[in-house]
Amino acid sequence: MSPELFVLIVHHVGDPAEVEKHTPGHIAYLEKHHAAGVFVLSGQTRPEEYGGVILARGVTRAELDAVIAEDPFVRSGVSEYTVFTMGARRAHPDVLKAVRGEIR
Repeated sequence: MSPELFVLIVHHVGDPAEVEKHTPGHIAYLEKHHAAGVFVLSGQTRPEEYGGVILARGVTRAELDAVIAEDPFVRSGVSEYTVFTMGARRAHPDVLKAVRGEIR
């Protein structure tokens, strides 16, 4: 498998109270896709109100778009995603193994 990554930037565009209301569903969404091996890493930005970052692998862009559409933040309109494709070329060997799906 190619060590190609998708870098997902989650931008909160809704009212912070609305974001908070959908956070439990968003966390369940993250856990589901981490368990499936699609999400390699995820976390909040600092400051938190800006959103978060997710690294994804092992799917096509069309499949990734379908995954993004499942996010409760997106379905409720409180967040939007920007997606970049990144070819991982240099990294710690363990990171490259995770990106390639060799370890989870």
